[in-house]
Amino acid sequence: MLVFAQYNSTAGLAQTYLLQWPGRYATFERFTSLMDEKNDKKGRIPRFKRPGDGRDPRFPVRVMLLWLVVLIMVPLFLKVRQLQQDNVEEITYGQLEQKVEDGLVKNATVVSGAGSLDTIKGEYEVAGKAGTEARRVKFAAKVKYSDDIRKFFKDHNISLEYTEANQFWMQFLVGALPWILFLALLYFFVFRQIKLAGKGAMSFGKSRARMLSRDKNKVTFKDVAGMQEAKEEVEEIIQFLKDPKKFQRLGGRIPKGVLMVGPPGTGKTLLAKAIAGEADVPFFSISGSDFVEMFVGVGASRVRDMFEQGKKNAPCLIFIDEIDAVGRSRFSGIGGGHDEREQTLNALLVEMDGFDTQEGVIIIAATNRPDVLDSALLRPGRFDRQIVIDMPDLVGREEILKVHARNVKLAKDVDFKVIARGTPGFSGADLANLINEAALLAARRDKKGVGMDELEEARDKVRWGRERRSRVMDEKDKKVTAYHEAGHALVMNKLEFTEPLHKVTIIPRGMYLGATFSLPEKDKYHESKKQLLDEIAGIMGGRIAEEMTFGDCTSGAAGDIKQATHIARKMVTEWGMSEAIGMVNVSDHEEHMFLGRDLFKGREVSEQTARDIDSEVRSIIDAAYARAKEILVTNKDKLVALAEALLEYETLDGAEIEEIIVTGKLQNPPTRPAGLASPSTPPPEPEKAKDGTPGEVFPAPGIGPSPANA
Repeated sequence: MLVFAQYNSTAGLAQTYLLQWPGRYATFERFTSLMDEKNDKKGRIPRFKRPGDGRDPRFPVRVMLLWLVVLIMVPLFLKVRQLQQDNVEEITYGQLEQKVEDGLVKNATVVSGAGSLDTIKGEYEVAGKAGTEARRVKFAAKVKYSDDIRKFFKDHNISLEYTEANQFWMQFLVGALPWILFLALLYFFVFRQIKLAGKGAMSFGKSRARMLSRDKNKVTFKDVAGMQEAKEEVEEIIQFLKDPKKFQRLGGRIPKGVLMVGPPGTGKTLLAKAIAGEADVPFFSISGSDFVEMFVGVGASRVRDMFEQGKKNAPCLIFIDEIDAVGRSRFSGIGGGHDEREQTLNALLVEMDGFDTQEGVIIIAATNRPDVLDSALLRPGRFDRQIVIDMPDLVGREEILKVHARNVKLAKDVDFKVIARGTPGFSGADLANLINEAALLAARRDKKGVGMDELEEARDKVRWGRERRSRVMDEKDKKVTAYHEAGHALVMNKLEFTEPLHKVTIIPRGMYLGATFSLPEKDKYHESKKQLLDEIAGIMGGRIAEEMTFGDCTSGAAGDIKQATHIARKMVTEWGMSEAIGMVNVSDHEEHMFLGRDLFKGREVSEQTARDIDSEVRSIIDAAYARAKEILVTNKDKLVALAEALLEYETLDGAEIEEIIVTGKLQNPPTRPAGLASPSTPPPEPEKAKDGTPGEVFPAPGIGPSPANA
């Protein structure tokens, strides 16, 4: 090894010459890092480091622009300076003729310019004061030189000299300008694109982790609601970083990794932002997709570089969003694995808990697909904690609504408890969207604040879609839709274990031509057998109402049939609610093919058991169909009343539906939408064909299923 180093302590610049040494780059890095530590202790200026965003300090754009400005400004400055020093008087050709005739001009020079005009330069005498000599003044006159001018000067015995203007700078700019433009275009369209794509050729394998500062990140734990247990888990990590002796006193150690798991929109990334806002240590953020590139080994290099940055700033936190992009199981089913992703995952496993692992770098990751992650990544020692962030409950939804409504002007009648009760299954992102949609709706209505009407309309829009009043439906389709939805509503009202009705409408909303909405009174974590049977019966009510009223059925019940079959099959194969099948799980395991699990696995049930399953599913649906038909036959007058009210008012809420079923009419009807046709007459009896069988009345309108039961 031959090493020679010269270090300038004033400027902090190191020049290292390494010859015949395979590890020269590592030696250079160790040498410069030691010198930096030495300078830090002595208060000296550290050596120049490469910027963190991947820019090459040897190719500074600002310096190039500065030199370009200098090259343009220097000639202009020299030209202005020359004009100031010459102090030439600009005169017209008429004034020049007068001075020539007066005998003041002694000599003149014709300067040929690049344009159509020439310049006559010279000096003329100006008489001085008494006792002083005459002084000479330089002049310049723009003329279009001709033989008449030459003759005029010759007649006055003035000899003309001829010369050309100095065109050096003009020629220089004309010759250099195309090259300057070419280099500028080459930089912006080639080099700049390369740097943006790979952050520079020299930083292709560098980590893209970004350090977040507390000054720019304004999110704190006060902005996170609805996940109290998750906040306590991460707050403990932050407290450990602030006061490690408190936990180490009893032998505890800081977790190496924390994995946040939950459905989309529940606030995993928001919680990470709050950690960055609360932590007093460096916080790096990166996405899992930033590791994956076309070339094998680039992702692994970025992982190593990311941990190197973390070790230099230890203790620190590194947040990896969507870690399933790089942490998938190393066998990926059909076609084998993915070499680049597997190399990256192997590097991540080694850095998190390998032979040369160092303390102080804490990994926080987020995913909504924990089932696809590699088992080696999930074990303790790498991810010591798994924090489950689920959908918020009733109290959590109310807190989230209040957080997102801080900057929204609200009316006095707003009650977030009512909205929270009506939004079961909403994630934090859905609730934020609800508040925003309500604010936009209030602005369109020119209101001074957001009221309950806007919040409830926004809730329905987020859950089921916007009303589509522009869709034109003829009277026949409206009648079919009205009786279909009235059948759903009547059966659900008469059954004991169904959810309370929220709204019934024949206005197209979202994907549906008409819909019956129900909202649970509280969060549901279990479904009883009686509830499921009543739900299937309510789903059957729409088809039965069509058959009873029109003597025919439409394709509008396709979604209802699919939904009822799905529930009944779950009851038989997974939930043990069939006496014939018993407490046996005989469902088909639906593993994703890319995971490579059970790819060639055969059926787990016999053909006889499969026939028994189909028979049980059919019996459950037939029994629910019979119950719903009995209710509708018994209360046919109430079915007609509900359908007529829907045709007249288009939308009925739960209280109005109850009033119609009890009294047969509305005592205080809602305001009827403008432009709606008059109430329809009761539908006629089905037309009979010549052979006496019921004929087809209407084409199938394609009514969608009830979203409440979806």
